[in-house]
Amino acid sequence: MQEALLQTDLPYPKRQGKVRDVYDLGDRLLIVSTDRISAFDWVMPNGIPDKGRILNQLSLFWFRTLGIEHHVIDDKLPAEIAQLDPQGHLQGRSIVTRKAQVVPFECVIRGYIEGSGWRDYQKTGSICGIDLPAGLHQCDALGSPLFTPATKAESGHDENVSFEQMKLALGDAIACELRERSIEVYRKGNAIAKERGIIVADTKLEWGWFEGRLILIDEVLTPDSSRFWPASTWRPGGPQASFDKQYVREFLDQTAWDKNSPPPRLPDPIVEQTRERYLAALVQITGKGLCPESNTKTDPRL
Repeated sequence: MQEALLQTDLPYPKRQGKVRDVYDLGDRLLIVSTDRISAFDWVMPNGIPDKGRILNQLSLFWFRTLGIEHHVIDDKLPAEIAQLDPQGHLQGRSIVTRKAQVVPFECVIRGYIEGSGWRDYQKTGSICGIDLPAGLHQCDALGSPLFTPATKAESGHDENVSFEQMKLALGDAIACELRERSIEVYRKGNAIAKERGIIVADTKLEWGWFEGRLILIDEVLTPDSSRFWPASTWRPGGPQASFDKQYVREFLDQTAWDKNSPPPRLPDPIVEQTRERYLAALVQITGKGLCPESNTKTDPRL
């Protein structure tokens, strides 16, 4: 299998995240979605071929469909960048965006009870301090979506915080606006996905300030930022089949890895199955396959 790209190399100031490489073009940003995949706050030593293109294409679909102001300017490479990429390795995985001041909270919306929310509920009867009715089952639909913000600790791990903490940091008006707009995005996205046979169980969104307005940034409703379940097989009471990286998490849970040391390499069958799940989500939601088609000459660093 192709290796994940470890980094992209362009002659611009760069910030590297777990999955995306961000270049400062002066008045704009170039964001490159790589094939890296992370789990349990670690980047795996090998990645998923075409994953970056799938994430990029799916996010672009949602940015164009949801009717929410966002950061994307163009999905075509600027001429000066294209000249540096004659083999087209960056095509289909890059966007040019506005520069926004990032809101320092991840806006997590949960429509169903699973993952850390399910574990929290089993222990406390609540999720992130929000009390819930007794007797809920794993993967049950919640009556109304829950807004459970998170922030980043210095180590880079996500930390759940209360809505009250968010209000103290941002002010009541801004925190309430983020909550309302995030739930709106989730409701719209889940309704569209359900029409196409996919349940969006939960998701996380990021927002930024641009010219005094909050706009949607980063990625939207992808298998990296959300739980996607086939609607036809959804049955509360246990784990669900998924189109997202839960498949990788479940594999890692079955290994001897302690999650505190560098992770093991993903076996080829896990890589192949994960790619198939990501691609199936793209096709089912957008009705389109991978554009451009998979390039056998993909830069191994991607």
